[in-house]
Amino acid sequence: MKVLLTAINAKYIHSSLAIRYIYKNCQDLSCDIEMLEVSINNHLIDIANQIFDARPDILGISCYIWNIELVKQLLPLVHRLLPNCKIICGGPEVSYATKEFMQDFPMVDFVVRGEGEKFFHDLLQALLDEKNNEEIKIAGIAKRNSDDTINENIAVTVSDLDEIIFPYDDDDIENLKDKIIYYESSRGCPYSCKYCLSCATKGVRYRSLDKVFAELSYFIKHNVRQVKFVDRTFNADKKHYLPILEFIAKQDCRTNFHFEIVAHHIDDEIKAVLKKMPKGRVQFEIGIQSTNLKTLGQISRANPWEEMTNNIKSIMAYGNIHLHVDLIIGLPYEDITSFAKSFNDVYLLQADMLQVGFLKLLKGAAMNDLIQEHDYVYMPQAPYQVISNKYVDYATMRKLQIFVDVLELYYNAGRFKYTIINLIKQYNQDAYTFFADFAQYWQAKKLHLAPHAPKNLYVFLYDCIE
Repeated sequence: MKVLLTAINAKYIHSSLAIRYIYKNCQDLSCDIEMLEVSINNHLIDIANQIFDARPDILGISCYIWNIELVKQLLPLVHRLLPNCKIICGGPEVSYATKEFMQDFPMVDFVVRGEGEKFFHDLLQALLDEKNNEEIKIAGIAKRNSDDTINENIAVTVSDLDEIIFPYDDDDIENLKDKIIYYESSRGCPYSCKYCLSCATKGVRYRSLDKVFAELSYFIKHNVRQVKFVDRTFNADKKHYLPILEFIAKQDCRTNFHFEIVAHHIDDEIKAVLKKMPKGRVQFEIGIQSTNLKTLGQISRANPWEEMTNNIKSIMAYGNIHLHVDLIIGLPYEDITSFAKSFNDVYLLQADMLQVGFLKLLKGAAMNDLIQEHDYVYMPQAPYQVISNKYVDYATMRKLQIFVDVLELYYNAGRFKYTIINLIKQYNQDAYTFFADFAQYWQAKKLHLAPHAPKNLYVFLYDCIE
């Protein structure tokens, strides 16, 4: 029996942690398992052709917000090409509203709900034993019965992360070393931010530090470019994350490690380690999202602002750590005046990147309970991005889309750093108004309708200043 695990990544430079976990944790089974990775930039027929060429008996597809619309087009096409192939879907996009998904796509035989390493293994074993669908009763597996009824079953988690086999090997890592490699040392999150899927699970589970050190050493030995931790809050528990930072600081390597952290969990002991960190060894992403206290209260997020800003400024002063800070447009109670204040507050931190995204109403996230209260209108298809609410109409939201594009091209790309700092000083540090004016110029000239060579960006900025 041949099994093909398929991932459709958002970019060529990305890699799929999910299918590698499944692949490695099913190696004891007596079947031929292969992996196929493509990106959303591949043509639909090209992806289908690669699946057809593999001739799988079982096809597993990893479903995420960035690929689900393409997956929905792919499923009926693959079924036509390989009508006898059993199709198994898994991932966040099908772990919620599973029954509706299976009703809409009758060619899908099973859905793995939640964390799939153990449960996909058990499902595959049952299929190898030639059990029919009615006989298969596995936690976390939704199935289609012979009479076309659907048993959803509840989503499940893996209780002991040490039981999960490390997902990389020498052949695989050689092909990936110049791509972004994803890794996790924990699952879950101690917080319950309503816009995040982590609010759907409780508690945090950790991989043993001895395993983490051995696995990070493996990446370093293979000279990979970047390891991106997918831990939702890397620095949730000091007993776990401080030893990891100390370990990384002692290494002699080119590998960069990326972490998502909360700024208020950084004390003097942590700062001492960070201050001595080799330049370029780590980069941090810190979600601020808003500085409006009413907004933060509605989304169940605590931002002790003074403590956060002091820690962020300390990290920036060390000059050895690349730092991203995040804001979200479209949160409850955040009108344009409130967003402008949040933006200006965060701009003054002078982080390396100020990433501004738009709220997405993810399946399974608690934000969906606030749709009526805040008059949310959002895209009906992935990525479910908010297009208006009680506080920001779509005309304003459209202007903010161009605002974000200009911010990416100029501030986040690192271009014109000193020019922009000087210009914003002339705006009395009102960074929001500067970028809003620039975005208005950009829209008036219809520059948002086409890509631009980097050299032309100099011309546009000069023209705008004039």
